[in-house]
Amino acid sequence: MLRKYETIFIIKPELADEEVKSVTDKVQEIVASFKGEFKKLEDWGPRKLAYPLNKFTRGRYFYLRFDGNAELIAELERRLRLDDKVIRYQSVKIEKEAPVAEKPAEVTEAAAAAEATQPATE
Repeated sequence: MLRKYETIFIIKPELADEEVKSVTDKVQEIVASFKGEFKKLEDWGPRKLAYPLNKFTRGRYFYLRFDGNAELIAELERRLRLDDKVIRYQSVKIEKEAPVAEKPAEVTEAAAAAEATQPATE
């Protein structure tokens, strides 16, 4: 039985488009070679990191959703760890389907702006 997984990985922000494409193609190739079911790959774009990682303050985020088994996860994480273009990654098994926030930074900015416009009640 295939389990549902999602992986978020961060790559170096200054990579050229062909280098970014090589990383994303390699990820999709790994899923296919281990008989996983590729669902989607989203480019969340460059963002500021919460803290510096390997002297990088920004990174380009990618969201990968797929179905697979433990061997697929082990190989995917091994390949991401060995790739010098990848700054950080994390894979999570999904118990239940949940909607994915497209742009979490915009949501928090909108909430902060809404709170700032409300009058104080003191």
